[in-house]
Amino acid sequence: MKIIDVRAVRLPLPQAQMKTPPRRKSWGETDEVANPMSRFPHVKAHRSLWLPKTWDRVWCKVTLEDGTWGLGSTYHGRPVAAVIDDHLAPNLIGQDGLAHERLSDMMFRMTKPYGSTGLASYAISAIDLALWDAKGKLLGQPVYNLIGGAHKDRMFCYVTGNDVDWYQELNFTAFKLACPYGPADGLDGLDKNEAFIARVREQVGDKCEIMLDCWMAFDVEYAVRLAERLRPYRLKWMEECLIPEDFDAHVELRQRVPWQTLATGEHWYTHVPFQTALRHGVVDILQPDIEWVGGLTTCLKIAHLAEAAGKSVILHGGGLTPFGQHFSYAMPSVPWLEYFVGTPPGVPLTEGAMLPGVPSAQDSWLVPSDSPGFGWEIPESALSPYFA
Repeated sequence: MKIIDVRAVRLPLPQAQMKTPPRRKSWGETDEVANPMSRFPHVKAHRSLWLPKTWDRVWCKVTLEDGTWGLGSTYHGRPVAAVIDDHLAPNLIGQDGLAHERLSDMMFRMTKPYGSTGLASYAISAIDLALWDAKGKLLGQPVYNLIGGAHKDRMFCYVTGNDVDWYQELNFTAFKLACPYGPADGLDGLDKNEAFIARVREQVGDKCEIMLDCWMAFDVEYAVRLAERLRPYRLKWMEECLIPEDFDAHVELRQRVPWQTLATGEHWYTHVPFQTALRHGVVDILQPDIEWVGGLTTCLKIAHLAEAAGKSVILHGGGLTPFGQHFSYAMPSVPWLEYFVGTPPGVPLTEGAMLPGVPSAQDSWLVPSDSPGFGWEIPESALSPYFA
């Protein structure tokens, strides 16, 4: 079944319908979070001060010769949309739309002149996901059936964020916290980080899991010192402590904190760094983002690598998209889903911004849609070209 069209598109998503007054602002609006730019005081207070402000979500529509169309998505706006429309799309027209490995390999190699990682990987992801959606619609099957079928009856979700009291009310029992302080905050920051984790451990008790997201903010020395401080609080894992490109640092950190489970990978692109990480034994839990790393086809490679090595895969943000839900439902190496709660404390999840046709977590559990493709409930008429 040949591809007749590939294009970046826009999709106006429904706005959150928050009828319930929030008790307070969400932590994401107010809290400082340690990050790679924390060493620069003028942008230290919040990530929003330095992240791109106009690079919106990018959708990709792929159309097959019988009119079947599929939808994928990614991020980072105009640069990524340009990679899709200007370079990748013209080279995919006329290709077999069901030949996922061939198409993924073509895009991986096509982008070599300007680098297959970073923004190119985002563009590849959107196209790859749209192709899988189209295949599912063509065959009348949910995507998880196309990659092996349901491996689980339902999926356990952990929640990410610092509004722990609210998450407890929503019946989550595993909590990933955003680390507030990093090397720029010195010993005082270490003290405050420990106090923060101690409070949460006391709050949730011993029957719940706690994880810590460090979002590329640390060097090896700081990560080791913090891990030693936090050892009594039994973190299930520490996540993305280091700058992702520094593999020597990852090796050293693994050697210096052998007791602590380490997770990383949301800012690794293509399957190659995951292969390297497994070969050197630097990570216990691989965390690709399916909308960034190269799509479902690349995530399947990573899942198979992890299973062969006896490691786990837990997608970054996997619970919020049908892509992550379907992949995780089918893969034996995936034990959990990450679920980010976007509503402020007191506002029910059903009043938040939801992707049409995408199930939400209930009491820490989730089952994906069994509709064809990824189960989108989006009419073709809602889409418009990204570049009008």
